[in-house]
Amino acid sequence: MNRLQTIDADTLQSTAYEPVSFVVDDLLPQGLHLLAGAPKIGKSWLALWLCLCAAQGKPLWTFATRPCEVLYLCLEDSFQRIQSRLFDLTEDAPPTLHFAVMSQQLHNGLVEQIEQFLKEHPQTRLIVIDTLQRIRTAGNDANPYASDYRDIGVLKALADKHRIAILLVHHLRKMNDDDPMNMISGTTGLSGATDSNFVLRKSKRRENTATLYCTGRDIPYRELALEFDGEDHVWKLLSDDCEQKEQPNERILFLLSELLRRQPEISAPAKALLEKIDPASAEGLTPNSFSHRIRKSVDALRRNGITVSFRKSNGDRLICLKRVDGVDDPVAGNIVTIDPENPPCFGV
Repeated sequence: MNRLQTIDADTLQSTAYEPVSFVVDDLLPQGLHLLAGAPKIGKSWLALWLCLCAAQGKPLWTFATRPCEVLYLCLEDSFQRIQSRLFDLTEDAPPTLHFAVMSQQLHNGLVEQIEQFLKEHPQTRLIVIDTLQRIRTAGNDANPYASDYRDIGVLKALADKHRIAILLVHHLRKMNDDDPMNMISGTTGLSGATDSNFVLRKSKRRENTATLYCTGRDIPYRELALEFDGEDHVWKLLSDDCEQKEQPNERILFLLSELLRRQPEISAPAKALLEKIDPASAEGLTPNSFSHRIRKSVDALRRNGITVSFRKSNGDRLICLKRVDGVDDPVAGNIVTIDPENPPCFGV
């Protein structure tokens, strides 16, 4: 009998893990994701534009990307049709965007094909499979939930292993529902096992406007109002309901950045660090909520030239911050530490 591999809570909280990386900031993190919509609604146009933006490192609407290699499995198209669509979007598609119109089935060679591609193209961060049904094997499963969950589990394990994002293009069921996520075709074994779900839905079939409903483990729920531009063949952003909501982390990032302009390196418990950046408690944060926000903002801080790590010392959990971009560092090399008995730790 194999013993359970366990970890105690104290060790878990003291373990440094690589933060979740995003292909599209605040929208598409590493992991497995589902994009569902009615047939011919424009899912493939959206998926192709996403791939193009990621490969070029250009923003997807207001969401930043960083250039990477991308694989798009267009399993319901031909290379001729893909070429035509690419020219509709751009005259200068990058060589880092790759296409395939045929592949093996999920349980009959596809994983090995993707593994080989990733070996040959190690900078790949996004794979789109259009559509999910094309890679599944028709079966007579008595338990469709188990079948859905098993198939999704294989792809999720692949995404997690390589720290990439895999986006599955899928269909909606015909029956309407007040919750768009309930309209995703198949059992909850599909939508429940993914990291994020996106539903593209029109209120009327002939309209050129739609709403993209977004929900996931590592992203906030948001609804993006979109309009399809028939000339540019791009879904244009009309509004984002998250823009109207308070973005408290931006203020915290600003305060930390200002602190590190004066003190390029610092190691302190959350309480002491919070007192330094918010002595009047104007932000209404507790040490616990402050620490939580920093952990959720590791990637954003890194993009702003600040590395973050955590360690335990003398019973205190220290937040270790370091400014690494070399900007406004007149006292570089001076370490400010609230725990002088132990040297601070730095790194991502």
